[in-house]
Amino acid sequence: MDSWLTTDDGHDDVTRQSETRIERDTMGEMPVPAWALYGIQTQRARQNFPISGLRPLPVFVESMVWIKRSAAVTHRDSGRLSGELADAVIEAADEVLAGQHRRHFVVDPYQAGAGTSHNMNVNEVLANRANELLGGQRGTYVPVHPNDHVNMAQSTNDTIPTAIRLGALSLLPALTAALSELERAFDDRADAFDAVVKAGRTHLQDATPIRLGQEFRAFAHTVARSRDRLVAGADWLADLNIGGSAVGTGLNVEPQYPAAMVGHLGQLTGLDLREGQDRIQLMQSMGDVASFSGLLRTYATDLSKIANDIRLLASGPRTGLAEVAVPAVQPGSSIMPGKVNPVIPEMVNMVCYQAIGNDVTVATAAEAGQLELNVMMPVIAHNVFFTMHTLTSATGVFAARCVRGIEANPSQAAYWLERSPAIVTALAPRIGYAAAAELAKEAVERDMTVRELVTEKKLLSDEDLARVLDLRAMTEPGVPGGS
Repeated sequence: MDSWLTTDDGHDDVTRQSETRIERDTMGEMPVPAWALYGIQTQRARQNFPISGLRPLPVFVESMVWIKRSAAVTHRDSGRLSGELADAVIEAADEVLAGQHRRHFVVDPYQAGAGTSHNMNVNEVLANRANELLGGQRGTYVPVHPNDHVNMAQSTNDTIPTAIRLGALSLLPALTAALSELERAFDDRADAFDAVVKAGRTHLQDATPIRLGQEFRAFAHTVARSRDRLVAGADWLADLNIGGSAVGTGLNVEPQYPAAMVGHLGQLTGLDLREGQDRIQLMQSMGDVASFSGLLRTYATDLSKIANDIRLLASGPRTGLAEVAVPAVQPGSSIMPGKVNPVIPEMVNMVCYQAIGNDVTVATAAEAGQLELNVMMPVIAHNVFFTMHTLTSATGVFAARCVRGIEANPSQAAYWLERSPAIVTALAPRIGYAAAAELAKEAVERDMTVRELVTEKKLLSDEDLARVLDLRAMTEPGVPGGS
């Protein structure tokens, strides 16, 4: 490990990594790294929870800092916090929101229940930085104290639920934009493939004809419906329980504080937020978040199915369906020269499986709340945010590096379609279901096409056969060749 640190401000921190300062809390004293903006409670969490090696996702930091900044503004306006101290906290918060000091947010996602460690990590960083701005020293907490000033009128129990809601709402526009881009990519390919008639498949067996454009249009509509469900489901997240304090009752909170906080948070984030009508209920229940996570899972389920369909349609190039070709973005094998794999859809599948598993974690954790609080909120936050981030990235990459570059193979589609015994379905209104079934069976046994077999048996004139077995017409409502 390097003995010298580089700050995220881009200049060398001349404090050696081994140097410490002594801090004290209600449990005693302990050394804290001298370079750290965090303090003793964060240091205790680092020692207690060396679990995953992960740090909080950026959105979890930002959503908490939004709350702390808005609280400082609210208390400055009400006179509860002096302008000097409030302005220092606000400036420290603005630095973090601008991307500075991020290496000081260090608490593992798997931590103390409810998220107290994460809340105190944010409180300590802002307090220490505010004191520096006022000419003070890190670790002294004079004149700005992490609990008394940065956390004024707050509890972990109302800030963490609020941060989860703010974080998810802030990530939503990027996710829905990615879904819209994927929808447009599928629509574009649907237009390009509208003339390609191919075999439909149900149960992975031959079925009646469908146009490749129709398949891709359906993909687009599936993505659009998921986007619309996510937007509708996210509306529940706009109700905030900030101001509920410890158990939702608002102890030590001024009556005007909740509404003021919602207003300041809305102005700061640009989100359309509401003051929760029952802050006790919003603290007790993670149902709104679990419901939204379920919608993320539903999208992941649909997206994975689409990725699988594209992998299947692109299978080959000689021994699979090979009705489409996906862009070649990297060599596919370390041993088989020339092999190209559908790596982007494969990545999408893996992201979707992770998202589905994340939702199981969220649902289980949401159920695990007791009475006035759900102490499993940190793992809920991490999984919802991680799912949104990865689905956003995977959706964008899928659209840009795969779907937009997919090309049809009309000759291969026509080859499979002509050999499909399922086109005999168009003959059923003429010759009956049983006779049509016998034709299909015989065509397979004799390795003939239905068209060849009908011609051999002289069941229809050439003219009638051409009308009835109009493959394009079979992809629209109606009876081929007339009733």
